[in-house]
Parts: sequence; structure tokens; C-alpha cells
Amino acid sequence: MGTQAKSPQNSSAAREIETLYRNLIDSWNRRNTADFAALFTEDSTVVGFDGSQMNGSAEIESTLAQIFADHVTAPYIGKVREVRFLTPEVALLRAIVGMIPPGQTTLNPAVNAIQTLVATKHGPTWKIALFQNTPTQFHGRPDLAQHLTDEQHQLL
Repeated sequence: MGTQAKSPQNSSAAREIETLYRNLIDSWNRRNTADFAALFTEDSTVVGFDGSQMNGSAEIESTLAQIFADHVTAPYIGKVREVRFLTPEVALLRAIVGMIPPGQTTLNPAVNAIQTLVATKHGPTWKIALFQNTPTQFHGRPDLAQHLTDEQHQLL
């Protein structure tokens, strides 16, 4: 785990943010649009793997419902690399993910991604304000792509 925490309070908050991220991945893997959308602020933004955008928890839920209805989606296998606090109530989480296509047993390196999440504190809980899922193309650098895939295989 790449969590950076400078105080016991930050350490506790970092665990809460990692749990928020794990709940996001879990709700995707369960194809549960309501649970997924509930993790976001009302004015949040998601930038998808293909560059598409969803704004606000209601649009996130309805768009994902359509995606799940039209496609068999692969589950994510993820690893948090860092949680960094920008302020006491705003944090940045960086993670790597891969996907195992349905019916297969190995990762598909073509859909590896870097995920970035910005979480904001809302009362006692953290919510996602921004989530970005960026494909790891590594143009002309196959060694970096292989390293990322190898790192994800260790999670299996």
C-alpha cells in the first residue's frame, strides 16, 4: 500500500479514503449502479476509460445502468499506490487496475489503467468529487506496460 500519512489522524483518514476506493471497485465488480453512484458528491465528475464524462451522481447511476445493460463488463483488480492530502478535507488517491475478461483467468493488458480519485470530506464521511480512469498505453515503452501487468499479476 502506498498510503502517505503524516499524522495518526491522516492515517485514519487515508484508510477511510482507501475504503471509499475499494467500495467503488467492489460496486463496479458487483455491477451495482446505486452503490457506485452513492459514493459520489452531487456535483462530481467521472472521466471514463474512453474519455467519456459523467457529471453528478444521478447521471453516473443512469449511464452505468445503460453500460451494464448493454455490455458484459470485466471486474477490476486494483492496487492503491498513494493517498495524499491536498488539504485536511481534500485527498488524492492514485491506483493501478487491470481487468480479467469474463470467462478468462488472466489479465488483459490492453485495458490496464491508472485511476485517480479526488475525495472530499462531507461531514463525517468522504465522497468522491472526481474519478478518472486513464488507459495505460505507454506508447513506445512496452517495458512500462509489462511492469504494470507484472505488478497486477502479484495481486492475483
